[in-house]
Amino acid sequence: MTLERLSTAPTDFDFALGDWHVRHRRLKDRLVGCTDWIAFPGRMSTHAVLGGYGNLEDNLVQLPEGPYRAIAIRSFNPDTLCWSIWWLDGRMPGQLDVPVVGQFAHGIGTFYADDTLHGTPIKVRFLWFTTTPDQPRWEQAFSADNGVTWETNWTMEFSR
Repeated sequence: MTLERLSTAPTDFDFALGDWHVRHRRLKDRLVGCTDWIAFPGRMSTHAVLGGYGNLEDNLVQLPEGPYRAIAIRSFNPDTLCWSIWWLDGRMPGQLDVPVVGQFAHGIGTFYADDTLHGTPIKVRFLWFTTTPDQPRWEQAFSADNGVTWETNWTMEFSR
């Protein structure tokens, strides 16, 4: 059964709908000056929920030390025109990450959150690059100095 999409639903994340191969690159260690990147494959499948005001992304992340499953939950607030994105890692099923919140402008989605890393307050930034919708890119960066400088620590490139 497919539920109807509401005509007023945002289209920002429509590029992500469907099934994808993912090429991950992640820094071995974060916010310690590490320059060693680890590359690994993954899969992603995304479908709309909430009449198009949200989507659910199912992930298989194939880390070298072993695969795991995770989901991203996204919802759009029509009052603020912002998206919220939560991450639920199957290795920690009782812990939903702090949501990053933001919006798209000119094919780039920018999302921020305040979080902690090893007990230290950090800022988190997600960037979605969708100017080429059939080859989107995602980046995660952390800042330990309140957003003055950013360390990109994870990238994903998508293909059908």
